[in-house]
Amino acid sequence: MNLYDVIIIGGGPAGLAAGIYTRRAKLSSLLLEKTILGGQVAAADIIENYPGIPEITGYELSKRLHEQAEKFGLEIRYAEVTGIRVEGDKKIVLTNDGKYEGKAVIIASGAEPGRLNVKGEKEFIGKGVSYCATCDGPFFTGKEVLVIGGGDSAVTEALFLSKAASRVHIVHRRDKLRAEKINEEKARANRTIDFIWNTVVQEIAGTNVVERVLLKDVKTGQIREFKVDGVFVYVGRKPNTEFVDLDKAPAGYIKTSNAYETSVKGIFAAGDCTSPLWKQIVTAIGEGAKAAMSAERYLEGLI
Repeated sequence: MNLYDVIIIGGGPAGLAAGIYTRRAKLSSLLLEKTILGGQVAAADIIENYPGIPEITGYELSKRLHEQAEKFGLEIRYAEVTGIRVEGDKKIVLTNDGKYEGKAVIIASGAEPGRLNVKGEKEFIGKGVSYCATCDGPFFTGKEVLVIGGGDSAVTEALFLSKAASRVHIVHRRDKLRAEKINEEKARANRTIDFIWNTVVQEIAGTNVVERVLLKDVKTGQIREFKVDGVFVYVGRKPNTEFVDLDKAPAGYIKTSNAYETSVKGIFAAGDCTSPLWKQIVTAIGEGAKAAMSAERYLEGLI
């Protein structure tokens, strides 16, 4: 079994940035990813707030990060991490494809889309319920869809869906959005998009595919049936941290120091698995770089 200087868990922006920095520091580095490199960024339609790049697709940005990491010699393997065991100064990373040993670990496992947990949601996943407009939007060309949420993800995905759908309804439990003002302005100016305020989804229903939802007005309590062909859910995210036993916030986000070190010495964390606040590519990349530099200092005995 090879002993790596650093093992990075997660191949999203934070993980790939960490890999670029650890390899530039000449540290032997292994990145473990369970699905696709780039994480949720890979599914984004257009990214226009990454400094220095006016506009780029999520796929292309993910590809560039991957190529840059491999250019510096980052080793990448596809495996799902199931746990981390500490043995003295070594960290044993357990996966469904065997064990890997590292002197330091950087957790950049990201977060998954939140669920509504209402009747019909689970049953209609892939049959009208989706968590990725870029992935499934083309299936709803000329159809009417519901986007649930009030943050940037909900609004930007609604804008993407408006290119193909006949009508896009944004349903939000409050009376104002949490999205960036520039995205909100675009949505309000889009004639295909309308807003249903102070409302939550009670149930998703249909025969073989989604045909309707039950909507509840949170102020009046009134429930009404609403015909729709698709439901896109953007109601927050859940951190992918179940596999580690570290100090966490109540929602599962890993607590870190200013140096991005966790409650276990030599294990660092960065990106969306540490906080629900930012959810930005640029902040994830910055944190990944910082965690990598902290891991380098740890290996040098400086922290």
